[in-house]
Amino acid sequence: MSDNSPSIWPVLTYKDAPAGAQFLVEAFGFEMRGLYTREDDPNVVEHAEARWPLGGGVMFGTAGKDDGPFGRRQTGNDAVYVVCDDPDGLFARATAAGAEVVRELRDEDYGSRGFTVADPEGNLWSFGTYRGE
Repeated sequence: MSDNSPSIWPVLTYKDAPAGAQFLVEAFGFEMRGLYTREDDPNVVEHAEARWPLGGGVMFGTAGKDDGPFGRRQTGNDAVYVVCDDPDGLFARATAAGAEVVRELRDEDYGSRGFTVADPEGNLWSFGTYRGE
């Protein structure tokens, strides 16, 4: 692969996807690259993409938007791990934006520093310096 485009996209579901998009930007620093709503109802997000500044991203949409497998998904069941360079600063930003602390900021025995918070709909977001093997 010659470019740095993400090859794996976690997909989440939100009851209030526009508010979810706003939270991802304000609390974590994601960059919205696309937010496509239903023509007759701008509160229904058919598809959204948020990019992480260090690479990768997530996709999401509104729960209950249709009877398909993505539309039927329940909210608050997802968990995502995101690599970050400044977990202390991001922890302060996320908690200031109202993220619920699930696991406090800490150093791990495998060399990572990070934390886990829940977004307003219960999805778990872990951030840390561990980049994988």
